Amino acid sequence: MATTLARIARKSLTTNTAFSLNRHFGTEAVAAATASTKSITPSADRVKWDYRGQRQIIPLGQWLPKVAVDAYVAPNVVLAGQVTVYDGASVWNGAVLRGDLNKITVGFCSNVQERCVVHAAWNSPTGLPAETSIERYVTVGAYSLLRSCTIEPECIIGQHSILMEGSLVETHSILEAGSVVPPGRRIPTGELWAGNPARFVRTLTHEETLEIPKLAVAINDLSKTHFFEFLPYSTVYLEVEKLKKKLEIKV
Repeated sequence: MATTLARIARKSLTTNTAFSLNRHFGTEAVAAATASTKSITPSADRVKWDYRGQRQIIPLGQWLPKVAVDAYVAPNVVLAGQVTVYDGASVWNGAVLRGDLNKITVGFCSNVQERCVVHAAWNSPTGLPAETSIERYVTVGAYSLLRSCTIEPECIIGQHSILMEGSLVETHSILEAGSVVPPGRRIPTGELWAGNPARFVRTLTHEETLEIPKLAVAINDLSKTHFFEFLPYSTVYLEVEKLKKKLEIKV
């Protein structure tokens, strides 16, 4: 009898203790859950940072993109590897210049407009230079694709145009919007071409050729308005640091 009573008392004590612990910890869990569901009101002057933003300048190995002091490169442009943007040039929003395989140059007072993609292959099947060269006073329209091509001074590349490997656009030439230049094709100087594949349309007048650099200058003037909205930025300071190290100048 005594053994039975002791067993019942021990069982009752264990049950009461477990119920008390469950009620205690259960209350704490409910309180914690309630506290976590309360909305947190951020401060009015709190800066909202977006840590998912892309990098503008992407070095690849020993290659670092170079941007001139007075060149305008939009904040969401991507420059990777062997890319050089010369004085007065502008690269507009969303463009990607990927020089991971070969060199890409954007010449003086030239512009690469929105959403353009510029790339360069290891080598060209035509035997021509595989780097992508955009020389001075060139306007490249939005959404164009350039790959291992050469554009000589004072040319206009229309929107949505595609220039394939080894293609050459000679000076004072215009490509209409949506043109596709096959690999190795040459656009002679002073001509207007259009179509897919691009074909000769007509010879440009002297007045039309004079308007080509004026368009590049007008876009350069427009880029200055955007340029002054951002802090001055370029990669020239890296060259200055190399010079100081070479001349053993201590600052």
